Amino acid sequence: VQLVESGGGSVQSGSSLRLSCEVSGFTGDDSAIGWFRQAPGKEREALSCISRRGDRRYYSDFARGRSTISNDSAKKMVHLQLTGLRPEDTAVYYCAATQDFHCYCDSRHCPFTMPAAYSDWGQGTQVTVSS
Repeated sequence: VQLVESGGGSVQSGSSLRLSCEVSGFTGDDSAIGWFRQAPGKEREALSCISRRGDRRYYSDFARGRSTISNDSAKKMVHLQLTGLRPEDTAVYYCAATQDFHCYCDSRHCPFTMPAAYSDWGQGTQVTVSS
C-alpha cells in the first residue's frame, strides 16, 4: 500500500485547509484510512479514521468539530478538512492504512488512535499556522 499526502501549507490562524491522501496498492476491501499529526517534540496523535466503505467515521476529542474526514472511492482519495486552525495545530500530518476493524472507538476501546495499529504510512505534509 502506498499513501501520498498533499494539501498542507502555511496559513493564518482561523484558516481552513483540505488535506488529501492518495491511496494505491490495495488488494481488497479490508482497509481503513486514518489521519495523524506530529508536532516537534510531541508524540504522534490521531485525528480521525474512515472505514473502507465510508460508513464509519471516528474523531479524537480535540479534532471533533474542527475536522471532517471523507473519501472518494472512485479516485481512491481520502480527505481531511481542517477548519478554525490555530498555531497549536502546527504539525506534520500523516495518513495511514489499517485493517478495517481497527477503525473503531467506544468508551472502552479506541484502536483507531493507536499508531501501532497502522501498517502503512505516507511521508506527511506540513501544516504551519501562524497567529
